[in-house]
Amino acid sequence: MNRPETGDERRTPLTVSMGARRMPARQSTRQQGSLPTVEEVSAGGVIIRPAAAGFEVAIIARYNRGGRLEWCLPKGHPEGNETFEEAALREVAEETGIEGAVLTSLGSIEYWFTVPSHRIHKTVHHYLMEAVGGELSIENDPDHEAVDVAWVDLDALERTLSFPNERRIVNLARAVIDESVQSS
Repeated sequence: MNRPETGDERRTPLTVSMGARRMPARQSTRQQGSLPTVEEVSAGGVIIRPAAAGFEVAIIARYNRGGRLEWCLPKGHPEGNETFEEAALREVAEETGIEGAVLTSLGSIEYWFTVPSHRIHKTVHHYLMEAVGGELSIENDPDHEAVDVAWVDLDALERTLSFPNERRIVNLARAVIDESVQSS
């Protein structure tokens, strides 16, 4: 028996031939109330200084939205017409107190996270930087996001950094440093 469609029901050739109605069509994720997506871009990096055995990297600690302490590479949003490189230098200086000079790009990472009102797709551009001045401090962090800062041996970052994608960036930095040391 063929029944007329009633708005939210859909019939296919198979259901028509069987005389059955298909289940109501599913709503799209937007109709179901999915969260809107916001694109964010940040820049930061791996700022190094020579140490007794190798190099040290300045990293920051901050509390995430869930209250967990995370050690991470300094980064932040570009302001005005800043390039990613300029934003990385400024953010590293604000969050660590260390002034840097960019040595090379280390590429970008992307990740997703959700806040109550939306999903965020974030891209972070990273640079390898050489420390050229300043002292470790979180006093100039305008957002007061950083709660601590430390110089950590490059080889200990694998155990210290909270995020696998940042550990991959550090591994890229280590490869660049190793190549540079071997060629000099």
